[in-house]
Amino acid sequence: MDPAFLIGVVLAFGALVAMITMEGASIEALLIPAPMILVLGSTIGVGIASHTLRDTVVAVKSLGRMVRGPRMTPEAVIPFLVGYAEKARSDGLLSLEQELDSAPDPFTRQALQALADGTDAEDLRLMLDDEVTATTARNRVAAKFFSSLGGYAPTIGIVGTVVSLTHVLEKLDEPDHLGPMIAAAFVATLWGLLSANFIWNPIAGRLNRIGAVELERMMLVTEGTLAIQAGSAPHRLQERLEALSSVKPSAKRTQKAEQSIEDML
Repeated sequence: MDPAFLIGVVLAFGALVAMITMEGASIEALLIPAPMILVLGSTIGVGIASHTLRDTVVAVKSLGRMVRGPRMTPEAVIPFLVGYAEKARSDGLLSLEQELDSAPDPFTRQALQALADGTDAEDLRLMLDDEVTATTARNRVAAKFFSSLGGYAPTIGIVGTVVSLTHVLEKLDEPDHLGPMIAAAFVATLWGLLSANFIWNPIAGRLNRIGAVELERMMLVTEGTLAIQAGSAPHRLQERLEALSSVKPSAKRTQKAEQSIEDML
């Protein structure tokens, strides 16, 4: 598990609490249920309205992966692929079927099964590239959903403040209560900005980063699987994968994947 998200959020809210305490303000004054319900509830509502129900389900399911972090680093899959290459050279591609249960992730398991089934190189690359494109599309949908929440939240906070100020104007004949009422009116704006920059945008950014790590790992598996099928020597395969893991995916392949995703969306 990668605790970066939890550490970052706790640090951000901790700094906010420290500021409030040092200013001599009251934390309870910011925890007003009405504006919090409006901002958080309406933000999620308009986020759902601006996407399909399937997009919402994908985004909600991605929260667990977002908290856990990447399944494994791209470099961690290299020893597995080198081991598969050694086994394939000594016992043949069919023997890789014995490694399915110990595969580090479903994508690698799918690639091994295709090798054991004797899939030809062109069909194998097409199958793996399609899976990479589909996974990248799901990751992008989830990140875009939470990014949209980060865009809506500040505006909805302003809406809440306007509604509260309208109520304040109805109480101009009670000057003793105007100060607290005006202060409470701006709590909605605060929660709009707070939720956008402390919750929604960090979630979107983390999902984008996890998706990039996953894409790099899947591309290493793709290239490694094709090299194993071609009979590449294990030490050559390791050198090549280590070189690939130290650079970003080629612009051509990245552009191709992004174009495919845009067509799907």
